[in-house]
Amino acid sequence: MPVESGTSAAARQAKQKRKSHSLSIRRTNSTEQDRSGLQREMLEGQDSKLPLSLRSNLLDMFSQIEREFENLYIENLELRREIETLNDRLAADGQTFEGADLAKGALKTKASHSTSQLSQKLKTTYKASTSKIVSSFKATTSRAVCQLVREYVGHRDGIWDLGVTRTQPVVLGTASAVNSIKFHPTEQMALTASGDQTAHVWRYMVQLPTPQPVADMSTPCEDDVDFSDKDEADGEVEGPNDCPSVRVATTTLRSHQGVVIAADWLVGGKQVVTASWDRAANLYDVETSELVHSLTGHDQELTHCCTHPTQRLVVTSSRDTTFRLWDFRDPSIHSVNVFQGHTDTVTSAVFTVGDNVVSGSDDRTVKVWDLKNMRSPIATIRTDSAVNRISVSVNQRIIALPHDNRQVRLFDMSGVRLARLPRSNRQGHRRMVCCSAWCEDNASCNLFTCGFDRQAIGWNINIPALLQEK
Repeated sequence: MPVESGTSAAARQAKQKRKSHSLSIRRTNSTEQDRSGLQREMLEGQDSKLPLSLRSNLLDMFSQIEREFENLYIENLELRREIETLNDRLAADGQTFEGADLAKGALKTKASHSTSQLSQKLKTTYKASTSKIVSSFKATTSRAVCQLVREYVGHRDGIWDLGVTRTQPVVLGTASAVNSIKFHPTEQMALTASGDQTAHVWRYMVQLPTPQPVADMSTPCEDDVDFSDKDEADGEVEGPNDCPSVRVATTTLRSHQGVVIAADWLVGGKQVVTASWDRAANLYDVETSELVHSLTGHDQELTHCCTHPTQRLVVTSSRDTTFRLWDFRDPSIHSVNVFQGHTDTVTSAVFTVGDNVVSGSDDRTVKVWDLKNMRSPIATIRTDSAVNRISVSVNQRIIALPHDNRQVRLFDMSGVRLARLPRSNRQGHRRMVCCSAWCEDNASCNLFTCGFDRQAIGWNINIPALLQEK
């Protein structure tokens, strides 16, 4: 038998070592081919509605993905080995640093200096970006001055709605057992909507009481606990006993088949509109109590209705994520336009000065619309909580947003946030805020809010003149 020399054996060993990588790849490929063939046989035996060719293509794609992951895994292992080797070298250098030459010390000093520069650069960038965010918040919160003026208590249940008269003397009305309250544009009359499927018109007489000395309303220090989530904090509040009562309604409006959730006066005060859970809004004549029109078209329950202050226009909101504009300016033609832009219940939609409508929704957005272009809103306000019955200041052009999370925020018509009404343990609402209403002619309290904490609050909102001009 011939015997190999030592040189030829070494050469063959080196050659085999060079080919080991290619052999491993070939073996892997052959294994993958066997595996794919086995998987194809298994797929053929399984019941599937997909064609065999499509299943085969899918299998090839998954096989390619698997090979890519295997290559990444191998590269990851190799990188880990290199990292461990480098760490061992660095540890060895650290142990012999004192006896090392100056060149190694200079290199290490340079590396540490570059590392410190990078760290300082990251810190500077982080601080700069953070300061920009903080300054933007400061600029936002300083746009308006908000002050709590007075709290109105006396109800034994949550307050759903409130209204303010447009004439002197200024009267604030709150609705607790009923769903809404609106005052007549010129006369001392109020319109209420109730859960008994009716709406009522009430005539009242205001007699201003004799001014009395202001009692001390300060609270002791132990009341500083946050009662926002405790029912026992909202105990029974004794209201004034000498308030006049109106027990007989002037007019009762019937014909709805469900809860009447809202009502409002049309311009002139001779007709009213009501919104109900029966998916319809009705237009009534106040003097005769007769039904003039029934406004149908919504797919789900109505949530609110509002009338234009100077024109015969009505807007109704619904749980079907839309609100509709009804035009009664032409007696012979009653047109309707549908606004679609929300993804959840539209809780309210109100008119503003000019040809704008502002809508609020449970989808945590408020949108400003132009009546001449209904395809898309001209401004969108995104919030962190559902929005309830909103109101717009005619003089200051400010939108007041009452939220489910006990907050009240103020925005301008372009969607810029102006302020958030202060709320703490000792002031502000402690439950969901249901409604807001502006009082343009009152110098002390020009904004009122109400909520489930059984109280209404009067606020003084002061906006700088420069912001109002913008």
